[in-house]
Amino acid sequence: MEESLVIKALAALAQPIRLQVFRALVVAGPRGMTPSTMAEGLGISSSALSFHLKELTNAGLVTQERASRNLIYRAAFDRMDAVLRYLTDNCCQGEACAVDAAASSCGTC
Repeated sequence: MEESLVIKALAALAQPIRLQVFRALVVAGPRGMTPSTMAEGLGISSSALSFHLKELTNAGLVTQERASRNLIYRAAFDRMDAVLRYLTDNCCQGEACAVDAAASSCGTC
């Protein structure tokens, strides 16, 4: 993964509301969430949520899909995994370590 994409992803997550939104989408898994469900669950306005979803989408951490009249947002697990791999690449100078065990997928990714 290119360093510039990692920086963009980490910058997007370096804001409390965006981090909460992303974590909520990770918990939702592949089924994703509608903006109204997210806004209600996180206690933020729809306009604020829209701004933060746009930033996460631009960073490649969130995908958007139209399902009839609704938009469904999902965490981009492949991008999240790529950022984590980038951060842990060359960990422990190639020796086996706890990061290898922690890097195993959650099953929905």
